Amino acid sequence: MFRSFKQRATEHELMDDYSSGGQELREALRQLRLLNRIFAAAAPTLYGVKRLWVEADKPRRFSIIDIGSGSGDVNRHILRWADENRVDLQITLADITEDACEEARILYCNEPRIHVLRTDLFGLSERSADVITGTQFVHHFAEDELSKVVESMLKASRIGVVINDIHRHWLPWAAVWLVTRIVSDNRYILNDGPLSVAKGFRSEDWLKLKDQLVGSELFYAWRPLFRYMVAIKKAG
Repeated sequence: MFRSFKQRATEHELMDDYSSGGQELREALRQLRLLNRIFAAAAPTLYGVKRLWVEADKPRRFSIIDIGSGSGDVNRHILRWADENRVDLQITLADITEDACEEARILYCNEPRIHVLRTDLFGLSERSADVITGTQFVHHFAEDELSKVVESMLKASRIGVVINDIHRHWLPWAAVWLVTRIVSDNRYILNDGPLSVAKGFRSEDWLKLKDQLVGSELFYAWRPLFRYMVAIKKAG
């Protein structure tokens, strides 16, 4: 149960096994939407999107690809922000699994600004959208893969990248361990929830990434509840 948080955990999450899935995974995706609300998961992504939007002189038309989106529930907050600011927004929810894509289609069946695309990060074309977002996405990759992943996100963007991921710390780990056991008996949730915290990040991880990215401007900030928002403005 108890582990050291000095280094990122290296175990694979159950959701990383793309050969499994089905009804149990789809149930997990639905329960993850509840956990995202409990832990205010959407707020750091919106914070980063607004930052890059302002730095781009508040364009009236704006596009986002949310990579590894799951059912894409965090984007409901971005849609409300677009309404309030009269931004003509288009969001593509991109995920590698058909289960996640189908959950996203159901969730946004009446939302014409949302498009669902089954693909992985490395299948995105260059300059596919203004901003590429990844919420609870990059912790699925090993430390030696992180810079390649972020460079691929930058390549697919026109303006920059927003990363929202978990602070690796015993307190959020304990909170997630407890809450998942209160609200769920789904094995994906029970295993992957606490493990995702153990695979999360600390300030030194973002500083190391900043040194590895040549030419791009990286800003990161700790945000409630135990999350990091990383905004990376594309060079040029």
